[in-house]
Amino acid sequence: MKILRLGPAGAERPYVADADGRLFDLGTITTDVDGAFLAAGGVERAREALTAGELTAVDDAGDGTGMRVGAPIARPAAVLCIGQNYAAHAAESGSPPPEVPILFLKHPNTVVGPFDDVRVPGGSTRTDWEVELGVVIGRRAHNLASAEEALVCVAGYTVSNDVSERAYQIEQSGGQWSKGKCYPTFNPVGPWLVPAADLGDPQRLGLRSWVNGEVRQDSSTADMIFSVAEIVRHLSQYLVLDAGDLVNTGTPEGVALSGRFDYLAPGDVMELDIDGLGRQRQRLVDGHGAVA
Repeated sequence: MKILRLGPAGAERPYVADADGRLFDLGTITTDVDGAFLAAGGVERAREALTAGELTAVDDAGDGTGMRVGAPIARPAAVLCIGQNYAAHAAESGSPPPEVPILFLKHPNTVVGPFDDVRVPGGSTRTDWEVELGVVIGRRAHNLASAEEALVCVAGYTVSNDVSERAYQIEQSGGQWSKGKCYPTFNPVGPWLVPAADLGDPQRLGLRSWVNGEVRQDSSTADMIFSVAEIVRHLSQYLVLDAGDLVNTGTPEGVALSGRFDYLAPGDVMELDIDGLGRQRQRLVDGHGAVA
């Protein structure tokens, strides 16, 4: 089962796809895929309604060729990100592997759909891509005692692109990364939210990225330094994770920061995919000027 949101930006509606790829309207179950829906057992309610044949079929592939595909979760209250969570990426960034998870934040309004344009900041010469496994929290998590407890708090998984402007992140940061992570459109998410029960082991997923059709990243979540379970457990010691929050779990090697590839510019095209979670595609556009 896959949960997704289709429609114009700001007016998306909830849908669910079955194992055969057929799409059904979730409007009789919920008005949106948000924290309240997830916290109230919405994923299982959607599954039950789908299995019982209670949902109306929709003639759309949900792949960007029909209605616009939005992020599969409504604007989260928090987007929490783990830095340098793959040893090879830490090395290409010039840093040793971290001993504890590194946390930084993205503004929630960076979250856009998986096929939406991504804006390059005016004058930017160091805009970068980062394919990441996105973890969507399904229930409040605080002071969790074990990895098992942590995984119970995960509603599902999605593809996330942690777009970064490296000059803002490193040279203009003042010592903290978020300036380089928060430009509008800097977090395409989706196309789907796949429930945790349907995905299997999150530490056995291939993840890849391309720029203009050329491979940039090709790795596996098995190479994470800190697993999904450990990330959620660890974060819960320092803050409260709420249903609907998005956790980006880090990117593997193969980004422009490595010096092996050119940075992004308007006109470039990014593509990203993760096993079982679908594929994204974004075009880079000139982002000079204010957001309307």
